[in-house]
Amino acid sequence: MKITVSAKDFGLKAESEALQTKAVQDAIDYCFEKGGGVVEIPEGEYHIGDIRIRSNITLHLLEGAKLLGSTNPEDYFNYKNDKVEPLREDQITDAPYVHLSTIHGETEYVENKPEYRFRRIPGSRWNNAVIRAIDAENIKIIGEVGSVIDGCNCFDDVGSEENYRGPHGITFFNCRNIELKGYTIQNTGNWAHELLFCDNIDVDGITALAGHDGFDAFACRNLKITNSEFYTGDDCIAGFGNVNVYISDCVLNSSCSAMRFGGTNMLVEKCHIYGPGKFCFRGSISLEDKKNSAPSPTKGARNNMLSAFTYYADYSMPINTQPGNIIISDCTIDMADRFLHYNYSGNETWQKNRPLESIEFRNIKAESVSMPITAYGDKNVPVTLKLKNVEITMREGYEDIDLVHICNYDSVVFENLSVSNYKGDCIIKKWSDGKIVLNNVNCGNAKEVKEADKPFFTKSI
Repeated sequence: MKITVSAKDFGLKAESEALQTKAVQDAIDYCFEKGGGVVEIPEGEYHIGDIRIRSNITLHLLEGAKLLGSTNPEDYFNYKNDKVEPLREDQITDAPYVHLSTIHGETEYVENKPEYRFRRIPGSRWNNAVIRAIDAENIKIIGEVGSVIDGCNCFDDVGSEENYRGPHGITFFNCRNIELKGYTIQNTGNWAHELLFCDNIDVDGITALAGHDGFDAFACRNLKITNSEFYTGDDCIAGFGNVNVYISDCVLNSSCSAMRFGGTNMLVEKCHIYGPGKFCFRGSISLEDKKNSAPSPTKGARNNMLSAFTYYADYSMPINTQPGNIIISDCTIDMADRFLHYNYSGNETWQKNRPLESIEFRNIKAESVSMPITAYGDKNVPVTLKLKNVEITMREGYEDIDLVHICNYDSVVFENLSVSNYKGDCIIKKWSDGKIVLNNVNCGNAKEVKEADKPFFTKSI
């Protein structure tokens, strides 16, 4: 039988300005060496650097327990002195990029792609986090009412992104059988969650506030996120190279994209997606405020939602399975500038790895849309776009745009599509030929299809 211990028995002290990292880690390591167990964090505030969860460990944040990350980015390197499961030398680097093939076996699709680089190895500064796990299985973070993991907006002027982002909230690398439940995670120096090469992830009832991205998954399999709320300054849910993803009954409120995602076999249903963001994008605040770890503003900086769904697939990670079969169903979308943004052309390198094969929206009500639906595929992998039982209302002042811009497509199927407050010239502006099926489409007096007379729009959003 697994044991249960309180971190207080290992010296954990509430309300102390001193870091409590060692007490929490000692409790984890004790359970690990006994074959696994539950480490309880009692009510109170505890300042910590980075802690490492290991196989068969549950970190249980009791009611009112708050882990507060240090605002000093140098307090997140305890893994370098790990005596229980020390990392190999080749797993620790401060280099911004390394060749992917040197640290992971995912080479099937990248062996002829020398441009692939990978900075997110387990022991890099990029991977620093308040809580991390590496090569672990059967791990849980469970939070009771009022439990919080707070990154305290840690600033890092030598961080590997934008020269200010600090540690993530939670980083899991090459882990299996993960359960995340019940806690609030907020004000993280970078993403709230970063999962790489992980399998069997069950997320339920968490809340992510402010900071940057809410949940990022890369090259993961069997990811489920349910009954959770994301109010983020950056993307709510992001990542690519994922297979078998289910997202349901979530609130997605973002000052960037609700979803900046790529994957295969993905179903998103019964979610409320809306902008503007409750918390502004931290990249738009002053350097002084970033250095001072100031709270994310709720007004006075950029907070518009750029897109409800943006396709994501850059060259920083392998994508070994053809992306496609993405379905967004029974969702409401409000005040997103763009309904869908997929542009495989031009300068958008973060969409230029493997192209998207198919995406479908069904039973959707989208209000206050101000930009065209963009679906620009690859000539060798033309995209299929389906809209079924979709209602769109255009934002005041943006009634005359073209509804859809499309190129390199296999087929476009619109069934039971209604667009209100619309005075645009055409429903579909196309830059190439493909199959178009329009069944019961009501867009006022707009033409159904129009041939474009100039190059496709390629500017990034």
